[in-house]
Amino acid sequence: MTFQIQAEFSEETDLQKTKHGKDLNRFLFRLGVMVLCVLAVATTGFLLSPYAPNSPDFLNRLSPPSEAHWLGTDQLGRDIATRLLYGGIWSLGLAFLITFVGAVMGTMIGLVAGHFGRAADVVLMRMTDSFFAFPELIAAVTIAGVLGPSTANMVFALILVGWMKFARLVRSLSIDLVHRDFVVQARLNGLPSTLILWRHILPNIGPSLLVLWTNAWSRSILSISGLSFLGFGVQPPNAEWGAMLLDGKAYMQTAPYLMIFPGAAILLCVLAINLAGDRLRDLLGGNSVGTGK
Repeated sequence: MTFQIQAEFSEETDLQKTKHGKDLNRFLFRLGVMVLCVLAVATTGFLLSPYAPNSPDFLNRLSPPSEAHWLGTDQLGRDIATRLLYGGIWSLGLAFLITFVGAVMGTMIGLVAGHFGRAADVVLMRMTDSFFAFPELIAAVTIAGVLGPSTANMVFALILVGWMKFARLVRSLSIDLVHRDFVVQARLNGLPSTLILWRHILPNIGPSLLVLWTNAWSRSILSISGLSFLGFGVQPPNAEWGAMLLDGKAYMQTAPYLMIFPGAAILLCVLAINLAGDRLRDLLGGNSVGTGK
């Protein structure tokens, strides 16, 4: 009787794991499609508009939302809907680039720190701690301010302050994995360290990195918008959501939609990415480190 119950429980657990895996794959597919759709709309949507994003039309300055201009026009007569779509290239695209480069840098540093001896670990982690001593946004503002206001300097500053969380996570997970049986067995079989990292460590920390990356992507959107609003990021006449907020600040009383629509775009994108990250974390059961099987 006991064996039968154990067998039924084992079978039920296997079915749950299979269903969980299918749910996770389905969600990842939907997330990938959603991200591609958002990026496609943000990077090509403005091409479908009859208006140029940066061309002024002084006869239609500060026009409220209408049939001709769905979201109205700004202080130079430029169509806000077109500029919102065009601004997605900067806000979403630059945030994607920054988090991708930061994830690659942090992953490499974390792998070296967690897998190549105590000396490398001490040096790299002390360097990481020194970067953690300053709040990310304040450090980015300082770096961008010293280098000068420009898009390239903003991207460099945000990459420079955005890799630390990835390094710490990868270092922690790789230290845990390096003592697992499948890694020890691979080392005893004479497998080189680079292949162990590629075949056994990276695949097992990948889900955790994906969850962290979604959170970092949303934070990068906020950071880019914040730096542009302060004048250190994307420069006029290019449309970026934070820069559009800065342009509309002087007209908040007379034309509040100049700030409402860019603010809503930032809010909705950050909320969607965060919700996707939370759902992904739930599907991974709060423990994204694999078993190596």
